[in-house]
Amino acid sequence: MKKIVVIGAGGHSKVVQDIIEAMGEYRLMAILDDQYSALKKEGNVYFGPISSFKSLFIHFECKLIIAIGTNDLRFKIVNELSLDVMDYETVIHPTAVIGQNVSIGKGTVIMPNVVLNAGARVGNHVILNTSSVIEHDTHLNDFVHIAPSATLTGAVKIGTGTLMGAGSTVIPSITIGEWCTVGAGSTIIKDIPHASTAVGSPARIIK
Repeated sequence: MKKIVVIGAGGHSKVVQDIIEAMGEYRLMAILDDQYSALKKEGNVYFGPISSFKSLFIHFECKLIIAIGTNDLRFKIVNELSLDVMDYETVIHPTAVIGQNVSIGKGTVIMPNVVLNAGARVGNHVILNTSSVIEHDTHLNDFVHIAPSATLTGAVKIGTGTLMGAGSTVIPSITIGEWCTVGAGSTIIKDIPHASTAVGSPARIIK
């Protein structure tokens, strides 16, 4: 079995841990979060601050997944750890449907009942949350979070660090910039520039 360490101990982490268990390929070595002041072992799992990862990594030769839903915090931790991208694991729930010629980056989490269709490209440290639909030839850059039940239709492009809210919909061939926030239930029918917040159906830019 591959050894894996999870960074993050919140609600998102609970779902990631469920996926790891469902996959049946991993031995969970540790859950690290800065709510813990020191490294300790409970049963077969270590708990400790994020700073204790490197000692675990060297000792156990384990992989890592960052189980934190906030995009900018996930980005910050990846930069602080300064690990090779290949040190991160990609976890995919067994119920996810993955089409042909799909590429999925390292550190990415694909949750239950996700549909990822032919020709889609998903970057590193992306979250495809429960029952989201990523249609053919859509491209998601690094650190994107697609919230539950969001639908991205064909050939959509989503920039680095963008959050697509729960139940949002994007019509075909739309480009959404980097570090944007799209509100829950919004419908995107026009391109969205970098660092924008868009809400509504059809969506309008409010920031």
